[in-house]
Amino acid sequence: MVCKCLVGVVGTLVLLLSNAAYSHLVYVTNEKDNTVSIIDTNTNEVVNTIDVGERPRGITFNKDFSKLFICASDSDAVQVFDMAQGKITNDLPSGEDPEQFVLHPDNKRLYIANEDDAVATVVDIESRTVIAQIDVGVEPEGMAVSHDGKWVIVTSETSNMAHWVDTETNTVVNNTLVDQRPRDAEFSSDDKELWVSSEIGGTVAVIDVATQQTKHTLSFKIEGISTERHQPVGMELTADGKLAFIALGPANHVAVVDRSTMEVIEYILVGKRVWHLALTPEQDKLYTTNGVSGDVSVIDVATLRAKKSIKVGRYPWGAAVLPDEFIQ
Repeated sequence: MVCKCLVGVVGTLVLLLSNAAYSHLVYVTNEKDNTVSIIDTNTNEVVNTIDVGERPRGITFNKDFSKLFICASDSDAVQVFDMAQGKITNDLPSGEDPEQFVLHPDNKRLYIANEDDAVATVVDIESRTVIAQIDVGVEPEGMAVSHDGKWVIVTSETSNMAHWVDTETNTVVNNTLVDQRPRDAEFSSDDKELWVSSEIGGTVAVIDVATQQTKHTLSFKIEGISTERHQPVGMELTADGKLAFIALGPANHVAVVDRSTMEVIEYILVGKRVWHLALTPEQDKLYTTNGVSGDVSVIDVATLRAKKSIKVGRYPWGAAVLPDEFIQ
């Protein structure tokens, strides 16, 4: 299904840029509105909105930030937004119900979780063709790719596993059992650790990549909030190896973990049902998508405090950051 897009986005952005001192832009998918909100990190205001396909969720840029990929889940498509043209130029064959995806470091292959089909689809971006479909567990969602490009991880919500996909052969070579309903996965910057959040289990597994076994399990406790509401979903790990930020869903907080001690050092109150997170390139600000309250919280990393709430569309889900040097 071909969906609408907002023509003239680039022209509008150029006009806005001429009147404001910009830094980065955060692109936020809004599930219920079929839109992407664009936030300026300097003013922390929404500066534009793009119409996209049905139920947008996962979102990421390619390596040179010339294209933005958007999972339009109910349109059964990954849409390609050309940044120079300011419009969606084509869809990629994503398989049914794409939810999350990762771009391989070669900038050529997109690995997509197809929740309804228990497969991960591998798409060649240039030829717009499916290279492979990989059988994984039931209800795959979370996706991660190692920085060296060796591994792609697919988490399956019902099978409670992290599946290790060898990117040379596009086959699953191992499975790591985690807690109930794994939702997100993140590699550390040195590729030595894999973090997997389990929503219903209420835990995060820290997995040793060398052995592919869990070496530490994190749990959470916020005074005055029932245990069943501590539902970890999206995560961000700082590049310096010091901190991990974990969205706790209906607990309406982001947990901050000291990675040297594996202890939670802070819980930051944000909007309702915090879903996913995005760090700025300097890693001085963290943006959280809060589904139920329909807003984005801005966290100052230095003080570990939420500084502002930005109203976006209905049910914001994913977020991706466009660095200032790539703004058209």
